[in-house]
Amino acid sequence: MKQLLSVLCVLSAVATLHAADAKKPNVLFIAIDDLRDWVGYLHHNEQTKTPNIDRLAKMGVAFTRSYCAAPVCNPSRAALMSGMRPSTTGVYDNNNDWRLAIPMDKPLTTAFRNAGYFVCGSGKIYHESYKRREEWDDYFENEGGGKAEKRLSKNAKDDGVGGIKFAPLDCEDSELADYKITTYGIEQLGKAHDKPFFLAVGLHKPHMPWNVPQKWYDMFPAESIKLPPYKEDDLADIPPSGVAMARPDGDHKNILDAGRWKEAIQGYLAATAYTDMNIGRLLDAFDKSPHKDNTIIVFWCDHGWHLGEKHHWRKFALWEEATRAPLLWVVPGLTKPGGICERTVDFMSIYPTLTDLCGIPKPAHVEGPSIRPLLADPVAAWDIPALTTYKFNNHAVRSEGWRHIRYANGDEELYNEVTDPNEWTNLAGDPQYNGTKTELAKAMPTTNHEAVGGGEEKKELKREKKKKAKAKAE
Repeated sequence: MKQLLSVLCVLSAVATLHAADAKKPNVLFIAIDDLRDWVGYLHHNEQTKTPNIDRLAKMGVAFTRSYCAAPVCNPSRAALMSGMRPSTTGVYDNNNDWRLAIPMDKPLTTAFRNAGYFVCGSGKIYHESYKRREEWDDYFENEGGGKAEKRLSKNAKDDGVGGIKFAPLDCEDSELADYKITTYGIEQLGKAHDKPFFLAVGLHKPHMPWNVPQKWYDMFPAESIKLPPYKEDDLADIPPSGVAMARPDGDHKNILDAGRWKEAIQGYLAATAYTDMNIGRLLDAFDKSPHKDNTIIVFWCDHGWHLGEKHHWRKFALWEEATRAPLLWVVPGLTKPGGICERTVDFMSIYPTLTDLCGIPKPAHVEGPSIRPLLADPVAAWDIPALTTYKFNNHAVRSEGWRHIRYANGDEELYNEVTDPNEWTNLAGDPQYNGTKTELAKAMPTTNHEAVGGGEEKKELKREKKKKAKAKAE
């Protein structure tokens, strides 16, 4: 009888544990590559067509002033996933192996696995040059799409201009990698799970090449494209460090010389519309999912993108266009549909907000604040500015009213975002704004780690790999 009671107690405890797990919210973690503020809900470019992203924005709280930790794929993603800023890790650029600076106990995935979650993903979450699949319980591999991206439409002139790659394709939507990546997410949303899940879906477009089926190009006739706000002498009051980042004699000169500025923008808009279609597929599956009422959605993009503003293309800069990107949250029982938050936040808030919402203790190394108060009340007071870092000791601080950029050599820029949203007038040299600069500079890091990737770090990574191989063999 005692043995029977003991068994019943164990079974009861297990049932209680599973019931507790079932109450933990699931997470749908959607990452988009190179998507700037050209989405419908931000009204920054009315040519764009993103009905599904706008649909998601209406489901919860949409942020209008949200900024990346770094305007480059690898450091942006490494910072967001680790909870540590580039200045802390030394991961500043695409050639810095983030695995050397971020051990397995630090990432967001580990925090969720330790809390009993099934952690799975597909597509681009980290920069794919450096993979660490051991962080995941399941990950979709062999996404393909490469051959289809090379089948150019008969209407394609070529594959783009210099390094700016764009062309319509002769293929089906389903042949590209992002379609398959989305399908993995759809399948996970439809499954029964015996544990709460953390599901990451990372879409590549509108990362270059902007190669998508012809029909997406047809939505944006090149002759009707409107150019972004542009000032011919925009770089005249920018210090040498800023001009060096703009690289006006590079991509921008090539685009102008080829007379294909509108065509390039057409390609970006087409690739964005293609991604929006996949978001629609994912949301349709979410609406049908048995997990819908207990699943948090966070939608983020790794950074923005210039399309000729400041004579610059791509990311790799500290101005508004390169650093601003969409951020959307849907949290059952907390967010209300149609919420708009105009407070300034950066993506270092994503890690601590997710752990906060899911009842997981915030790891000590995580640097950002939880924005849960803003999800509950989008107009709540908030005085923490956004911080973006590009390469060693170059930082931009963005408040609701200002942007202050300070480069490693001491060069500065200051913009009044209320009266000068295009950042055309650099006020950094005007003494009347010294107090403003001093106040904003308080948010800049006081310690900047050297770039990761030294010899000792590489040796340590090799030692770790040998240990894992030996343990696996045994």
